[in-house]
Amino acid sequence: MEKVVRYVCHSKRVLKIAHEYGWKNGARYTNTRDIRDFDYCGFLDIDWKNYNFEKHLEISKELKPQLTIARDVDNIEELSETLSQAEKLLQHSEAVAIVPKDLKLVDRIDELIPVEFRLAFSVPTKYGGTEIPLESFGDRHVHLLGGRPDVQAKLSRTLNVVSIDTNRFTLDASFGDHFDGETFRPHPIGGYETCLRSSLENMNKLWTS
Repeated sequence: MEKVVRYVCHSKRVLKIAHEYGWKNGARYTNTRDIRDFDYCGFLDIDWKNYNFEKHLEISKELKPQLTIARDVDNIEELSETLSQAEKLLQHSEAVAIVPKDLKLVDRIDELIPVEFRLAFSVPTKYGGTEIPLESFGDRHVHLLGGRPDVQAKLSRTLNVVSIDTNRFTLDASFGDHFDGETFRPHPIGGYETCLRSSLENMNKLWTS
């Protein structure tokens, strides 16, 4: 569990605090301003609703991310195009993750998605998520996209999780809540930064326990 790499995409303030706790920076390719003060790019996320591959590739060439995400595979007919794009991204990234979502990929992931790519599982939230059964991911290396830390930890009991990203704790911190290792609860002292630090510390314990 201690080898799970943790990324957060948020403001420069959050990135710097998270860095103190061993977390890596992250940003969407549409807005990389807040990671420019770092000497590396950790996680390069995508704008999946308005995806622009050329822009994504351009930023990947410039920043050389540790990990980036290829376009979601919502339709199996688009898989070959996504894999082609992923191969180009891999030339400029340490790792590229494919997000299988079409239910036609159930039990066919190993057959259709080369092992050179990491898999990404979109943690279910009110905005959507991956519906493919966990068993279909087998023992492939998986990145968890977003979601609550307690849900991510539960998924790791089945999936071979090697990396995660989340910024859910930043939203709760703005309301005086923190992740206490089990769920989000009001912090006894409160304060945005106090809640951030408490959540980061408890999430670290979760991933190293």
